[in-house]
Amino acid sequence: MSANDGDLVDRMAKKHSVSPAAVQVVLAALRRGGGRMAQFSHADFGGMSQWSPGMSMVGEMFNTQLKAKLDALFSDLAAHLDTSETAGGTRAEAAVSYRSPTRSDDWWPAGLGRPGAVGAQNDLRYAVFPETRRLVIDDQGTVSVYDTGSHRIFGVAQAQSADRTLTFTSQDGLVRIADLPKVSG
Repeated sequence: MSANDGDLVDRMAKKHSVSPAAVQVVLAALRRGGGRMAQFSHADFGGMSQWSPGMSMVGEMFNTQLKAKLDALFSDLAAHLDTSETAGGTRAEAAVSYRSPTRSDDWWPAGLGRPGAVGAQNDLRYAVFPETRRLVIDDQGTVSVYDTGSHRIFGVAQAQSADRTLTFTSQDGLVRIADLPKVSG
């Protein structure tokens, strides 16, 4: 945390009615994610939480007020990072570490655009592409692409059972991979 963060943390904590410690955790996670995505755990947001533009998930899965609070805090902090850290190089360098269409470490097929959300656990990972309405799953090296249709995916859950089931949440409720048309893979 830089010397200038103290004032920002205090202002954001008051504005969004969360503890300064929660803002510090969120700010650190946002910086690690290049200002475009974050994953962290804090009690003020119900435990494990994720954020990227257009997608937020809090530990209390169906708490829409808490989710809105998280979204507002992240939006304010991301805007602050965009304006305050670009000149110093921190934001620009961090943005390069976020997946771009030309990066060789992008594991999904080319031409899908920039993902709205990316996640992984163990040897299962996913990327959601809202603009092209695609969901890409990499299961132990087997990459499959699904058409999300009218679903705007904003939440992800992964069961830790033997079948490692992934489920997603959209404006229409729970979305199972088996319910989506497979495009390739």
